Amino acid sequence: MNGQKTAVSDPYFPANGDPRYRVHRYELALEYRPGPNRLAGTARLSAIAGRAPLTEFHLNLADFKIGRVLVNGRAPHYSHRGGKLRIRPPKPLPAGAAFTVDVHWAGNPTPVRSPWGGLGWEELTDGALVASQPVGAPSWYPCNDRPADKASYHISVNTPSAYTVVAGGRLLTRTTRASTTTWVYEQPAPTSTYLVGLSIGMYQTVLLGDPGLGGVPQSAHVPAHLLPRFSRDFARQPAMMQLFEELFGPYPFGEYAVVVADEELDVPVEAQGLSLFGANHVDGVRGSERLIAHELAHQWFGNSVTIADWRHIWLNEGFAKYAEWLWSERSGGRTAHELAAAAHRLLSGQPQDLLLADPGRKLMFDDRLYQRGGLAVHAIRCALGDGPFFRMLREWGTVHRHGVVTTAGFTAHASHYALEPLDDLFRAWLFEPSLPPLPAPGPSVPPA
Repeated sequence: MNGQKTAVSDPYFPANGDPRYRVHRYELALEYRPGPNRLAGTARLSAIAGRAPLTEFHLNLADFKIGRVLVNGRAPHYSHRGGKLRIRPPKPLPAGAAFTVDVHWAGNPTPVRSPWGGLGWEELTDGALVASQPVGAPSWYPCNDRPADKASYHISVNTPSAYTVVAGGRLLTRTTRASTTTWVYEQPAPTSTYLVGLSIGMYQTVLLGDPGLGGVPQSAHVPAHLLPRFSRDFARQPAMMQLFEELFGPYPFGEYAVVVADEELDVPVEAQGLSLFGANHVDGVRGSERLIAHELAHQWFGNSVTIADWRHIWLNEGFAKYAEWLWSERSGGRTAHELAAAAHRLLSGQPQDLLLADPGRKLMFDDRLYQRGGLAVHAIRCALGDGPFFRMLREWGTVHRHGVVTTAGFTAHASHYALEPLDDLFRAWLFEPSLPPLPAPGPSVPPA
């Protein structure tokens, strides 16, 4: 299911996103003052109406003051309540028509409330960062907030010159005038709203490894006092990149950046071409190396190959979890089968009420989903054998590069590489809540 073919609301978040149109480009111009936590912005969305004329549509945007809204340069009727900016153009937009929406907004950004706490724009002690998964993007810009609606981004941020601004994509220009600096980034690859990353802070910028000709430029933005520990903790990231390109196919974006915020974060955060870590993930003894692998793997699984809606989140997290195990196996640590056996022991003592292929909103970030997702991928590897399994992985990433996928699409894809039907395996691991037995390693899978 490559491309953007879904035309229904997300079943877990029906208030987010509008399937009646899609956006193909966002141009955001932001001004941010860290002291008062004041954000002002203008956005131009270039969009295409769906199969029916649009008499009205909506964007998701948190509680900001709206200065102006235009559709194709003309003022529409609009209302802004409960995180929705509802827009009625002066004339209905024909089916399939290209149109633009301009929005000016300002206010003090705060995280969007969710079952998992605040999501999106987070004011730090000195700066800010964005951690939007799954529904935090409207905390800082107007958007069609659904994972299947992927667009390119041009982001300009003006802020006091002492701060570094990091966004996913390529830094085009950095222009200083008086006491402020404007940073301009371009992300040409199709990007989901929740994967638009941004961090503003006091950072030193360093390069990781030497990408060489045709290699992936890797940069890091780190508080100066954490650099010695960071240098050890992230020393093997270039080797991870090399391994994952071998196993998963070419890195799907133009560059990769990591940011370490100068305060603790519960978990690292993946964004497109960018991952954000907390100071607690930098200990100088590589204590969080599996998380470095996990976030890097998301660039393939989740960011380039994106789920159509949140029911399919195991396709993001199961593959990123399995990438942790593959890195361990290939870098001299425990084998994937040893780690799978440990995960299986852990899950066997926990409630058996998780349906991996449709966990429900309440359990979509449950640790059991990550562990069972990794186990499901391991079961497929055991069934296929290494040669067909890794061909299947690489071609999954290649065929659906920058596309949108579902569980049904994945099971159909994986089945092409099997000599025997995989129906029973998929039913047991994906569609039934009880934990299947630990899969026996095939001849090419290192045993425990």
